[in-house]
Amino acid sequence: MAKTRPAAKAQPKGPIDRFFKISERGSSIGQEVRGGFVTFFAMSYIIVLNPLILAGAQSSAGTFIGGGDEPNLGAVAAATALIAGVMTIAMGLVANYPMAIAAGLGINAVVTFTVAQLPGMSFADAMGVVVLEGIIILLLVLTGFREAVFKAVPPQLKIAISVGIGLFIALIGLVDARFVTPASGTPLQLGGSGTLGTWPVLVFVVGLIAAIVLMARKVKGALLIAIVAGTVLAVIVEAIAKLGPAGEGNAGGWNLNVPEFNGFFDLPDFSMLGQFSILGAVRHLGLVTLVLMVFSLLLADFFDTMGTMVAIGAEGGLLGKDGNPPKTKQILIVDSVAAIAGGAGGVSSNTAYIESAAGVGDGARTGLANIVTGLLFLAATFISPVVNVVPYEAATPALVVVGFLMMTQVAGITWKDYEIAIPAFLTIILMPFAYSITAGIGAGFVSFVVLKIAAGKAKLVHPLMWAAAGLFVIYFALEPIRAVFS
Repeated sequence: MAKTRPAAKAQPKGPIDRFFKISERGSSIGQEVRGGFVTFFAMSYIIVLNPLILAGAQSSAGTFIGGGDEPNLGAVAAATALIAGVMTIAMGLVANYPMAIAAGLGINAVVTFTVAQLPGMSFADAMGVVVLEGIIILLLVLTGFREAVFKAVPPQLKIAISVGIGLFIALIGLVDARFVTPASGTPLQLGGSGTLGTWPVLVFVVGLIAAIVLMARKVKGALLIAIVAGTVLAVIVEAIAKLGPAGEGNAGGWNLNVPEFNGFFDLPDFSMLGQFSILGAVRHLGLVTLVLMVFSLLLADFFDTMGTMVAIGAEGGLLGKDGNPPKTKQILIVDSVAAIAGGAGGVSSNTAYIESAAGVGDGARTGLANIVTGLLFLAATFISPVVNVVPYEAATPALVVVGFLMMTQVAGITWKDYEIAIPAFLTIILMPFAYSITAGIGAGFVSFVVLKIAAGKAKLVHPLMWAAAGLFVIYFALEPIRAVFS
């Protein structure tokens, strides 16, 4: 049940109190500072996870993010922290709302494993798609068309998209840690030969157990603590066993990074900033595919913000009688600009974080908490070398736990109603099984429209759903269509 907005507690005690309406919302400066710290530690894992996801695969053009021949995790980490810090502060100043912003988990997976894998695409081109998506979201907010888009997609399909992305992220975590690997007789197997078998995989298991125990005990910053603990264990194991990097002839080595410290602090590397190309995206994708990619990112980004915004407002008693938070439009504008900034900064779309509820639960009620969280993110740009110490095996337990958290929404789907349950099911399973978030969304949209037609309920389908389903049909049939006209 949503909490009611607290009554005014006292008169403003100074310019900061007056600007942020701290006393009016029943809070204090100390309470806001504490809440800002809690929010940062609850979501700071993104500084590690975003580089691991974005830099974990080459684009179809054969280069890693940033255009190099090897991952540059430090640069991605620094830019991730910078954009998160700036946009979180902007949310506090413009909207006075205790909702922090950072690179969106799920969206970064779409960028890395779907958009950047399309023929001819580089990561700069993929970030160009992100910028386009952010511009469109901003226009939707400014014109009021947002409501039409929000209402077009059935709520339970939105849930299915989030759940499917969660399973996809969890699979990525399991594969990157080599907890599951390709097998000769089956698509996947446990470990390298049906057993766990290596020290790095054991580190992953210990980290996963730590993460789920901390989460179950509701420890603030559980994911970050688990990543740090797993990294410390990995450093100890490497110091004793000298496993080295995984590769040919060394199946028992570490994935991505060898856990060895080479310093904690350094000047931040902001070379990722400006690494985007809208023209490259248009040139390589073509109109239909570009529209679908932008639409897929929009779905993954846009609706999460709406739910997060309301959930945080309910937790803090900040919702009005209409169920909306104060300055709703300003909140959505800042979030839209954050999507553009994330693409322009080369670190994927930035969006609202539900982890902000941790800070709200600890007392944050105003944008001052955001200022604290944002400044901590800016300070974190100087510790990006630490990211180069974290192997996949220490970081990917957090991906599995995030997958679980996204999976919990599955209870919101009415499984006995086949007209929505089957499209939701196809959406969920095809994302991990086809290794494509777009394929899952497309299958869900097309099957939803087909089932409504079969049930004689075609008139109930929103026109935008008809348009989206038609585009996905063309997308799925692009190769046969090209064969006919070639």
